[in-house]
Amino acid sequence: QAQVVESGGGLVQAGESLRLSCVVSGRTVSRYNMGWFRQAPGKERAIVAAITGSGDRTDYADSVKGRFTISRDNAKNAVYLQMNNLKPEDTAVYYCNAILWPDTPIFNNWGQGTQVTVSS
Repeated sequence: QAQVVESGGGLVQAGESLRLSCVVSGRTVSRYNMGWFRQAPGKERAIVAAITGSGDRTDYADSVKGRFTISRDNAKNAVYLQMNNLKPEDTAVYYCNAILWPDTPIFNNWGQGTQVTVSS
């Protein structure tokens, strides 16, 4: 089974940046499209960024376009999310997962996520 470990979250002020990391074990990440999801309190988990297995295509939720950048390093079995100009509405727990394009998660086992809190 795939095991996913997310890291890099924290408490920041509005306008600041964070870089999230996701490392996958038990699967070869290069075989999968990957996505970053987030879940805010009282809301459903939703995808915010996606990247193809080769990294040649990315897609973003409208709410993060121009501020977030997804990337991957297949040699490290890792996926990243660079988040710039963070807003309080970005506060959520962030998760990564393999996806069926554009947004259907594949791995049954989600990681623990990483908390991002943005203060105004």
